[in-house]
Amino acid sequence: MHPAFKNSTDARPVPITFASKSTWDAVSATLPATARRFAAANTFTAKPGQYLALPADDGSLAHVLFGIEDSSSEWRDPFRPGQLPGLLPAGTYSFANAPHDTRLAALAFALGSYRFNRYRKNDVPGARLVPPGDVDMTEITRMAEAAALARDLINTPANDMGPDELAQAAQALAGKFGATYTCIVGDDLLKQNFPLIHAVGMASTRAPRLIDITWGDVSHPKVTLVGKGVCFDTGGLDLKPSSGMLIMKKDMGGAANVLALAQMIMDAKLKVRLRVLIPAVENSVAGNAFRPLDIFPSRKGVNVEIGNTDAEGRLVLADALALADEEKPDLLIDLGTLTGAARVALGPDLPPFYTNDETLAADVARHARTENDPLWRMPLWMPYDSWLDSKTANLNNAPGGAFAGSITCALFLKRFVDSAKSWLHVDIYGWTPSAKPARPEGGECQAARAIYKLLSERYG
Repeated sequence: MHPAFKNSTDARPVPITFASKSTWDAVSATLPATARRFAAANTFTAKPGQYLALPADDGSLAHVLFGIEDSSSEWRDPFRPGQLPGLLPAGTYSFANAPHDTRLAALAFALGSYRFNRYRKNDVPGARLVPPGDVDMTEITRMAEAAALARDLINTPANDMGPDELAQAAQALAGKFGATYTCIVGDDLLKQNFPLIHAVGMASTRAPRLIDITWGDVSHPKVTLVGKGVCFDTGGLDLKPSSGMLIMKKDMGGAANVLALAQMIMDAKLKVRLRVLIPAVENSVAGNAFRPLDIFPSRKGVNVEIGNTDAEGRLVLADALALADEEKPDLLIDLGTLTGAARVALGPDLPPFYTNDETLAADVARHARTENDPLWRMPLWMPYDSWLDSKTANLNNAPGGAFAGSITCALFLKRFVDSAKSWLHVDIYGWTPSAKPARPEGGECQAARAIYKLLSERYG
């Protein structure tokens, strides 16, 4: 069980009562008169996120009040209880009544307990929650631990999270679940026909590589996950400004979330034949860096002109997707921190996803809602495909113009997927710019929980 939870048998846990502005009068009527007076004196009105600790007669903590949104509110944050670990003093607590979604509230409590402690000791919350009786705590723990894995990988700076360290993390995960692990490194990428991965990573002193994990019964449906593992992105010779480079340690967020998703799949023993492919590189500046208007072959045999060296993520994904596609998987999924255009359109909290499979699109949207793991479908608008044309090669990785950048990226990747029965592309951000309930500032697990629940429904 996740350390944010505790089975309480030896002492009465402190109850947490949830109230909204519309329910506060009814809730307060159930409290002792002294508690009502204390709440009034502290101007508690059950505003969302408002917290109040009620003392017992002996001065100990007797009760906790916590404000949530009205059920009729246009937007209710089911992760609102994720604020509690940062508010509550050490102790054991229980839900006295149901928040809007008890399962998501329990998950939020675990997610809100996360701290990144590798370099600086942060106070780990001492509050522990008694598991709500109607919640599958094994599943909650599985998702919370996977989110912590993704967050830890993304939060680790590039000097300690290069291609080799990312490969080590993948190898450790494979070993934990008895999966097969292989890795193609450096010039062997050229020998085994991964020229785009090699081109992007060749300027770094840390060799590029392709991580490959397989797990599960070969007779089960083939599900392949591909994650962008750009461990740091300078932009290459099309250099980013310092402000744009500041959090580029997160550019391997697709890989981190793919590993989190793989961990959930393997831990749940879903009936799939899983394959995980991660092109792990650094996009660096050196005398041998790839240049604008260079032309490189790809694994698929398509020649790619470099319109912009800062559109490197789609290049490394292209070779990995081509390899994945050769196996004709039942479901091919790629995740990557790919375009600023996606952030302009939908912001950091709402990654766009792309697919031509209508059933898959509906399932993704449904699970994104139920898991509070927001995703929004965007179109693979084929009239824009001609924008990828090159005068000197088969296609250009970054066509000029300021329009539809996330769509043209998706269309570029689509060129490398022919045989998969179904394909899903997600353009994640992988980062929380400012803290929200259950989502501390920093690396974030996006899309993985929604996709995991979709796979659980299909292959559980």
